[in-house]
Amino acid sequence: MKNLFNEKHRLGLGGVAIGTGFEVLSDKQSYDILQKAWDLGIRYYDTSPWYGLTKSEARFGEFLKDQDRSDYILSSKIGRLFDPVIPEAVPPTMWKAPFPFDFEHDYTADGTKRSIDDSLLRMGVDHLDIVFVHDLSEDQVGDRYDYYFKQAADGAFKVLSDYRDQGIIKGWGLGVNKIEPILDCLAVADPDICLSATQYSILEHEDAVDRLLPAVQKRGVKLVSGAGYNSGFIAGRNRYNYKSFIPKGMVEKRERIAQIGASHGVGIIPIALQFVLASEDFVSIIPGASTTDQVRSNVEALNIVIPPQLWEELKNEGLIYNNAPVPQI
Repeated sequence: MKNLFNEKHRLGLGGVAIGTGFEVLSDKQSYDILQKAWDLGIRYYDTSPWYGLTKSEARFGEFLKDQDRSDYILSSKIGRLFDPVIPEAVPPTMWKAPFPFDFEHDYTADGTKRSIDDSLLRMGVDHLDIVFVHDLSEDQVGDRYDYYFKQAADGAFKVLSDYRDQGIIKGWGLGVNKIEPILDCLAVADPDICLSATQYSILEHEDAVDRLLPAVQKRGVKLVSGAGYNSGFIAGRNRYNYKSFIPKGMVEKRERIAQIGASHGVGIIPIALQFVLASEDFVSIIPGASTTDQVRSNVEALNIVIPPQLWEELKNEGLIYNNAPVPQI
């Protein structure tokens, strides 16, 4: 992963919003977001067939067809297979305007191969750089976690390691919203990089510092940060980690961090983004965007100089876990 990611990949673009995860975006709006990201130098793109029931991948593909494939890193995911249905038969999901597909979880060897082939065809590219095993966690598959994990251990994990060893992909790992599945995967397989969503943010990171970071460091596995803004909550949205329920105390914590930031002339978005990247375990953070202004804001946030006194103040007030890494200047 060290040879794949460099400084220009520290900020990527996630594909949830492009797949209408929070609001309906037109094809043009999505294309404009992707074009703005490209124009501002973003060269890592992460998507999934799950996002918008294949809509996000299709939109990424439409944009990336005009770009040189060697100029960017592309990751997508396996774990669900999709089949077309009539619009009336589309199952209820979080997506606001999905394509007319039904889906089923599948972490088998054959399902993994089909999913990758489908993604390549859908996006019109000849290879994926990284493949994440998507949503293999109890918050997504419930009490069938043990069943699907065994299916993945016997199927997906082996296929992806073989694809990596053949040079078909450059790396693989889990893309999940929980810590435990990553730890379970490390115990039985040899992933290279994992997408950890909702588990490491300025607001909530203690468990990851104590359990996840030491585990990946020991194995030399790198991390990508998903939902580093807690799916928009840090930016002021009335949702937290993709849900409408806001955990107790989080509004107050967000506002206090913002107050301290303001006293140093720094907004909360740069604080949140640079906090995640202060950990050497994270090679990239991939916030999504529903507008071109959000893309610009993220790029600006990456480059804002934050005084060390701000981090000291956040730690002194207990707003950042004492053992968490913070940027060094």
